[in-house]
Amino acid sequence: MSPEATILIINIALLGFAYLWAYPSLPVKTWRAIMVRDVAISVAALTLAAALFAGRNITFHMVLFNTNWLVFSIITMMLIETPLFAWFAQKHNLRLNDLDPRDDD
Repeated sequence: MSPEATILIINIALLGFAYLWAYPSLPVKTWRAIMVRDVAISVAALTLAAALFAGRNITFHMVLFNTNWLVFSIITMMLIETPLFAWFAQKHNLRLNDLDPRDDD
């Protein structure tokens, strides 16, 4: 399996977990709750990619350029997550100007 495919599978698996179970199971879906979990999932994806590719001097091929594992992981995670997040926010009526109830303290 190519290194690119490995990272894509890691990202897809963790984002699938996030958007099919972790985020929908939140009792109250707020920006803060989602962002905290998103940071944890992103760190998990980067940790797995680092364990596999850090220090190995492998070139990752993007459409327009070549890069290292870290940049490839971050860019592909953002590209995969953006439409998922837009769908989730629309489905659960999350708006950018909605405040977390705890923000009123």
